[in-house]
Amino acid sequence: MADKVRFAFTEIDPNLGALSALPYLPIILTYQNQSVSVTGLLDTGSSVNVLPYQMGLRLGAVWERQRLSVPLGGNLARFEARALVLTATVDRFSPVELAFAWTQDRNAPLILGQMNFFLAFDVCFYRAELAFEVSPK
Repeated sequence: MADKVRFAFTEIDPNLGALSALPYLPIILTYQNQSVSVTGLLDTGSSVNVLPYQMGLRLGAVWERQRLSVPLGGNLARFEARALVLTATVDRFSPVELAFAWTQDRNAPLILGQMNFFLAFDVCFYRAELAFEVSPK
């Protein structure tokens, strides 16, 4: 098993090049027996992991069965969110459980925030190289 894995930042706008580069992480999310391979934004300023509504449905989660409400702030504050625990696998690392605020906002991005992603993984950013490393804690 690898000690750490380095990922390149993703350029969002080709016209802006490196100015639009953000740390998107490829990750496999699993709920019960359903898995999806997605990319999530590593957001060190976020205190919560956010799961878009459609992604939760793709994983087989049922909104009405999730009873714990999670308040969100900012542009997601007007949408209801409920807690959902998923298994997350990054590269060759062992799977970990992550709690998400599953939002009803259909346009929300997948956000990997400090709530427990950064408790499970160490992340080291290299802005000059436009790369970041992830390693298990």
